[in-house]
Amino acid sequence: MNRFAKALIAPLFALLCFAAAAQVPQPPEIAARSYLLLDVSAANQILAARDIDSPVEPASLTKLMTQYLVFDALRAKKINLQQTLPVSVRAWKMPGSRMFIDPSMQVPVDDLIKGMIVQSGNDATVALAEGVGGTVDRFVQLMNDQAKALGMKSTTYKNPEGLTEPGHTTTARDLSILATRLMQDFPEYLHYYAIKKYRYQGTPTANDTNRNMLLFRDPTVDGLKTGHTDAAGYCLIATAKRDFPNLKGRRLLSIVLGTSSELARANESQKLLNWGYTAYEGIKLFDADQPVIAPEVWKGTAKTVKLGRPQPVVVAVPAGTAAQIKTAVARPDPLVAPFTKGQQVGTLRVLAGDKPLAEVPLVALEAVEQAGVLGRAWDAVRLWIK
Repeated sequence: MNRFAKALIAPLFALLCFAAAAQVPQPPEIAARSYLLLDVSAANQILAARDIDSPVEPASLTKLMTQYLVFDALRAKKINLQQTLPVSVRAWKMPGSRMFIDPSMQVPVDDLIKGMIVQSGNDATVALAEGVGGTVDRFVQLMNDQAKALGMKSTTYKNPEGLTEPGHTTTARDLSILATRLMQDFPEYLHYYAIKKYRYQGTPTANDTNRNMLLFRDPTVDGLKTGHTDAAGYCLIATAKRDFPNLKGRRLLSIVLGTSSELARANESQKLLNWGYTAYEGIKLFDADQPVIAPEVWKGTAKTVKLGRPQPVVVAVPAGTAAQIKTAVARPDPLVAPFTKGQQVGTLRVLAGDKPLAEVPLVALEAVEQAGVLGRAWDAVRLWIK
């Protein structure tokens, strides 16, 4: 190739690269050590991220795991909201944020939850940890066990409240797993995160206001949790739900870690949420429980298995690109019974043109039992011939 041709091709190649890159919205500059923006409605699709696997101190974001275990204990009826718990000396003497309870009190679980969430009370958190786990040490073990069960591979807890302690670390990715599972698994308790003010009767009015400034600024924000220590900086996990003509109740989740101030964490979180709602639009591809595909099943009591989602199948696409969306299903072949209801059997791959955009797990919408001996034998022959 001569020099003249190279001179023409080089800028053309650069222009094509720029056009390809321009299809993916570029997130705003975020003044934080790490951040993550998820479209929760779109199967937790990542819209923007930076350093999401870098280890960080979670500060009071730790309390989300404590809350997960408390909500789980409520559902299992190990405790109830009206039940009162004692306040140990350890809980009473906890440093940092407090709801100002003391050993003379027997405090209802409902109030302790409000104190832990709204006031970020370390005293309330320890009282709940002792009430659920028996001891703080036992409760911390439960926290670490639950983290493993949720797939939080880079998280280790040393305490239930989030004060700085060697080895007490997580990542933005793990925090996103915890926050989304908390919302998914315990929707009946999410109203606690939207409470703007709370104090327990007979306690000082100091520290009675939720530190999540976005609750007071943005009516679509309904959670979730703030955190701060000198080592962690100012952190915020915020979630909002907004209605659009084509999609009602679209929920985003932002995680902003290591900002410089309370104001900064609120501003950067708001910036991320607003950008996510404008740069991407949510597109519903299938309704809840609507089969995406019904492939043939071998050695089963049914001839096919319906694959879909118990929730609507939604994807987030760059604004204005909905017409370019294509889908393809990846699944094992052949499909051999049995299949349980809710078992993942395939994946819906979403592409913008030829570019991968998202992958959505597909599950069996109905159970398919294994066929009898004769049915399995006949299908074995058919598979052999196939």
